[in-house]
Amino acid sequence: MSDTLSAYLGGILGFIILILDLIAIFEILQSTRSILDKLIWILVIVVFPVFGCLLYYFCANRDSHTTKSVVP
Repeated sequence: MSDTLSAYLGGILGFIILILDLIAIFEILQSTRSILDKLIWILVIVVFPVFGCLLYYFCANRDSHTTKSVVP
């Protein structure tokens, strides 16, 4: 019984990590970074899904690389 429960929890946790990684990758692609910077961040997230996502969210200086929307 505990093997089944741990399998479900592992699957759910893996799915959550996948969603967070995809959100980070889409945010990187929409940022104003250079192509090389985008490629490096995406490679870090793909190679190290958990650590790369955490590193991006805490150390990437995201505020200075976002596109500013102009409100009329």
